[in-house]
Amino acid sequence: MFSKRKTVLFAGGTAALILSAVLTAVTGSSAQADDLVTHHEFQVNCTVNHRANDDPIVFPNLPGASHEHSFVGNKTTNAATTLTSLTAAGAYATTCLNPDDLSAYWWPTMFRGNQPVIQTWHQTIYYKSGILDYRAVRPFPPGLRYVVGSPTASQEEFRTAPGAVEGWECGDSAHNWDFPASCPAGTQLNIRYQAPSCWNGRDLDSPDHKSHMAYPVNGSCPASHPNPVPMLEFKIAFPADGNTTDVRLASGRGYTWHYDFFNAWDVPTLAALVSHCINGGLQCNSKGFDLYKPDRGQVLGDNYRLPGRP
Repeated sequence: MFSKRKTVLFAGGTAALILSAVLTAVTGSSAQADDLVTHHEFQVNCTVNHRANDDPIVFPNLPGASHEHSFVGNKTTNAATTLTSLTAAGAYATTCLNPDDLSAYWWPTMFRGNQPVIQTWHQTIYYKSGILDYRAVRPFPPGLRYVVGSPTASQEEFRTAPGAVEGWECGDSAHNWDFPASCPAGTQLNIRYQAPSCWNGRDLDSPDHKSHMAYPVNGSCPASHPNPVPMLEFKIAFPADGNTTDVRLASGRGYTWHYDFFNAWDVPTLAALVSHCINGGLQCNSKGFDLYKPDRGQVLGDNYRLPGRP
């Protein structure tokens, strides 16, 4: 369980992180899982809003220092991005369906030859429980950020990474640890990859942008990282069918796939979704509604915001 007030250390200084709002929102919830729990998740749906050679986590304040990334979520994300800049953008400054998700998400742009493969539809990011005790998952602290995967990974490192789910897939071809040579006409190249979901409770970032996070072990968070937070699973689709021998990522081959996350959710909204959907054992859409259990209600309004917000 998070403490009510915790001093958080990260590169560049020390910040006091107040988690009382999150703690109250979660522990004060009456959400109960029923006897037919099959999922514990909700999804976020966002479109790509710009591409740039920036990475505010790995190369902060160094515009153009990275390979090209495709950015979704907060429209203001650039090399100088901070939690303050993300939240200052204000509600609706995002290409996610949830106006109060001002987080930044990004991944390496895909190219066919020298032309970017343009993604025009909503991409899906799942927020799940990565541990068996899904009722113990708590929201991300504001400003938490990390990198999943590595642009320098070998194919074997990608294949055996704890975050790999299906690798690359298209048509009936799955578990590819590099791009398949071709994809059936009309299909897409899809990638699914899971993030670590155990936080050390202290650091919003770390020098390698990974060490403050860990993957669960045997369904539980390790003692070094005892705080379970949502497990992100990026399910990203690229319109790249036919012969794919000329397809590449800005970072290289398919096994260099990676992505970045910088949390800037509105605290009460994220807490409500985590409590209702993850802790409640539901399979929610972006409104916090489980189509298969309509009796459990919907946590957000039809405008994807907490009740009472315009």
